[in-house]
Amino acid sequence: MIERMMVNARGLLGSLALALLLLASLGVAAPDAAAQQSQGREISDEALSGGAVPGGSLGTSSDSQFWREVRRGIQGSVSIPDKKAGVLVESGGESWQEFRDGPLKVYGAWVVLGMIALLALFFVLRGRIRIEAGRSGHVIERFGDLDRFTHWLTAFSFILLAITGMWLLWGRELLIPLIGAAPYATIAQWGKYAHNFLSFSFIVGIVLMFVLWVAHNIPNRHDLVWLAKGGGLFSKHVHPHSKKFNAGQKLIFWSVILGGASLAASGIGLMFPFDTAMWAKTFNVLAAVGIEGLPTDVTPRMEMQLHTIWHATVGLIMIAIILAHIYIGSVGMEGAFAAMGSGKVDENWAREHHDLWVAEVENKPVDQARRPLPAE
Repeated sequence: MIERMMVNARGLLGSLALALLLLASLGVAAPDAAAQQSQGREISDEALSGGAVPGGSLGTSSDSQFWREVRRGIQGSVSIPDKKAGVLVESGGESWQEFRDGPLKVYGAWVVLGMIALLALFFVLRGRIRIEAGRSGHVIERFGDLDRFTHWLTAFSFILLAITGMWLLWGRELLIPLIGAAPYATIAQWGKYAHNFLSFSFIVGIVLMFVLWVAHNIPNRHDLVWLAKGGGLFSKHVHPHSKKFNAGQKLIFWSVILGGASLAASGIGLMFPFDTAMWAKTFNVLAAVGIEGLPTDVTPRMEMQLHTIWHATVGLIMIAIILAHIYIGSVGMEGAFAAMGSGKVDENWAREHHDLWVAEVENKPVDQARRPLPAE
């Protein structure tokens, strides 16, 4: 019995000693933890004010020149195949987006809508330009099958390219509120496919157009007179001399050829991203002839940004020009559509608008070629 009590007493004393030891250790550890937390706050405050943080990190203190270069898009080194990932900040993208979503969309809308408004006003004031001598009942062949095929191939390709291009430029703001995001995304995707593949038929069209018609679109002295008289578009009984293509048609021709070639080049750059250096080469050539202020180091991303801006700008200008061409060739002038419709035009129309060409076809003096035939 006594022996059992002694065992229990020793156990109780051991438990009390262990408890005292734990309390002592807790009492000592608590002040140390508080001190460490206080010290941690002091280190953090010092780091915030002076930049010296544990581990050698930069903190809030930085090299302004270093971050300036990062902001400008300095190329760093990366181990992955895509070396463009070495650019930490691409500031040009912000400028590109601001221009695309701002001036490009706003002024582009003014160009297209402004041309439509001007043509409507012109129609109200001038009306349809009639054949003054009336239809003769005789026709003369103006364009053959290959000419008309080339015209309509280029025309339909451009119209669809213009529609899909404007859809991609303004569609999000104008159409998503009307039809919803999902339908717009589907149509925009197919529109992008159509835009890409129709570009090749457009290129074929402008190449054929150049080969077939360039000889008739060389400027001559009659074009200056035609331009001075406004082509007779603004006055009745005024019909300046003209060969197969007048000055106005020559302006359309060269706009399509040069503008179309530029659209094709920038479009190819967009279809095959980061594989061209067109703008870098262009700027180098311009700098060589004395034009200053152009960027000398054009990165692949800058190439793409310049391609998109140039492609949209030239496209919008061409849309405005082609709208005027469509107007004159349809409702704006009597007898004009037949030139590309059937390929044969009324002789009185030809004598009034292309008298020098009629003289060449009929092998007659110009004064006889200008005489209208009696209507039947």
